[in-house]
Amino acid sequence: MDAVGDDKGLVLVVEDDPAIADIERLYLVRAGFTVHLESDGRAGLEQVRRLRPAAVILDVGLPGLDGIGVCRAMREAGDWTPVLFVTARDDEVDRVLGIELGADDYVTKPFSPRELVARVKGIVRRSSGLIGDTVLRVEDVTLDPATRMVARGGIRVDLTATEFDLLAQLMARPGRVYSREELLSLVWGIADYSASRTVDVHVAQLRAKLGAGNPIRTVRGVGYSVAGREG
Repeated sequence: MDAVGDDKGLVLVVEDDPAIADIERLYLVRAGFTVHLESDGRAGLEQVRRLRPAAVILDVGLPGLDGIGVCRAMREAGDWTPVLFVTARDDEVDRVLGIELGADDYVTKPFSPRELVARVKGIVRRSSGLIGDTVLRVEDVTLDPATRMVARGGIRVDLTATEFDLLAQLMARPGRVYSREELLSLVWGIADYSASRTVDVHVAQLRAKLGAGNPIRTVRGVGYSVAGREG
């Protein structure tokens, strides 16, 4: 089922609770998105492949193939469409697992529909590449905004849209220390400082993907930066 907005992009909503799905659809359409609804994970995964949406909203607790399984299948197939998890589990382990699997963001039920829309706008904006066109280099890490590609030592590193923009923000000003609150505002576009743990989790994922000896530094009590020497 499709609902048409003002063509800001198609959002695929995979949610088995009809009331929640209808609220998500209503607010997303009001914000200008076109929305396609599915109620189970396998059908959702099929529509990801068919529709090529701008973003996917996945309920974690879907019947059959759950949201984590859908996201895992997407990433294993090389599909890096932005994913927002909606979860009833207010448990850090679940949220960290989702991000490790390649989710770009998450909200926890009960959530504000306006917050959901803001998060969707954020991940769509981040995936669109609106961060300039200068190739950034720090040590042996190269980031190309035009192609949304990152490489270390000449070897490509696959990142989510959020991970890419977080790294781009840090690499744009080598040596500059960003607080978690600044990064939430600049990268996520939100001012919910209670979500600062999200920054830590994404930084940990970036470090894991870039490998040992990467240029990301923790400044205790302040935040994060990348090494001050450009390559």
